[in-house]
Amino acid sequence: MKGDKKVIERLNEALFLELGAVNQYWVHYRLLEDWGYTKLAKKERAESIEEMHHADRLVARIIFLEGHPNLQTLAPLRIGQNVREVLEADLAGEYDARTAYKKSRDICHDAGDYVSMKLFEELLADEEGHIDFLETQLELLEKIGEAKYGQLNADSANEAE
Repeated sequence: MKGDKKVIERLNEALFLELGAVNQYWVHYRLLEDWGYTKLAKKERAESIEEMHHADRLVARIIFLEGHPNLQTLAPLRIGQNVREVLEADLAGEYDARTAYKKSRDICHDAGDYVSMKLFEELLADEEGHIDFLETQLELLEKIGEAKYGQLNADSANEAE
């Protein structure tokens, strides 16, 4: 099915953002794990995988609309140097995605592509969930400090490891 050119462009822009998010969350997962924030690291890993699923849905939709998915470029990574910077960098990326997906939803509506519009609404709902989580983590970090936040996000020592 031949898709609207503007819709395919928006789907590729979303793919650009999602591919960047996959990599950013993955690097943050590995950094947090190395720093001892093992619980938060597991959450970052899960987010990376979720973003990969988003990218997969976008690729499938682009191909269905007879477009060409651009997997060669991705959004620049914002890599934090400490736990606060990690959370802030991830939050900035989620804000970017939310803004883009709201605009994309409207473009899809105007083009009469309600399936792509629904996809953007679903992505938007996921990104808003990520935003809520990250804002909460930053508020918690501010309230209790980095040392206590680290204790909350570290697993207990395991003799088997």
